[in-house]
Amino acid sequence: MTEAARAAATAEFSDVPLDADGVPHGQPVLDRLVALLDLERVEENIFRGVSPAESPVRVFGGQVAGQALVAAGRTVPRDRRVHSLHSYFIRGGDPSVPIVYEVDRVRDGRSFTTRRVVAVQHGKAIFTLSASFQLDEPGLDHQEPMPAVPPPASLPTYAESAAGYLEKVGMARLPRPIDIRYVTEPPWRAREDGPGEARSQVWMRADGTLPDDDLLHVCVLAYASDMTLLDSVLVRHGVYWGTDKVLGASLDHAMWFHRRFRADEWFLYDCESPSASGARGLATGHFYSHDGQLVATVVQEGLLRVL
Repeated sequence: MTEAARAAATAEFSDVPLDADGVPHGQPVLDRLVALLDLERVEENIFRGVSPAESPVRVFGGQVAGQALVAAGRTVPRDRRVHSLHSYFIRGGDPSVPIVYEVDRVRDGRSFTTRRVVAVQHGKAIFTLSASFQLDEPGLDHQEPMPAVPPPASLPTYAESAAGYLEKVGMARLPRPIDIRYVTEPPWRAREDGPGEARSQVWMRADGTLPDDDLLHVCVLAYASDMTLLDSVLVRHGVYWGTDKVLGASLDHAMWFHRRFRADEWFLYDCESPSASGARGLATGHFYSHDGQLVATVVQEGLLRVL
């Protein structure tokens, strides 16, 4: 990360577009996310990243996942694209200090490349990631069709959906690099009707224009994938962060990338929860591009404690 990138990543916002609720959004906020993902190379296989100035108590899981994937990708030939990642959240990250990413070059094969990344703070691992990269190859091709949903332009903005709930909704007051439009009822509103179907659907896109870098688009999607996935667990039980006595955290996170995409174009995130037990909830998600292509699949288990 250059000094300019570090300054952009950590600076407080001024003179930027504000959403209807006064929260920064748009290209300047997205540019800072790109800067956060532009890690500093400390050694050949060691990288360092920082967190934004107004981070919550813990580092956002999507941020550490995206940065770890950048670290892995920086050690892989550019003609190999990431096709899967598997990760564990071990400890809550401290947003006040940098995160060091140590990359293990596990294997460089003829078609596949494997990398393992450990994120370290205060001398302890907070996150681990394994990622596999592959040369493009032709082969069998099929997918499940995208669900029929209203177009994003017809849906309320995040600010409009969160109106009246801003002080309670988890990340509602933080700058918004991702434009989110709920197809299903937002979980903070759905809870008023009690337990419902274990499903959450949102349209998402990076709120601006991203550079033409395949790895960056994948990392932005990884960042966004942690934002609403566990909603599908919470709506099944009629509870939500901030509005109810629920504590939670991501435990593990896996993604498979099926087709190329742009993260600055609309994609549907269709999530559901098949099970919750033992203070853990499991959620699965599918990302569809705006033209109906299935581009990625996500599975996450989260810690969910109702006090």
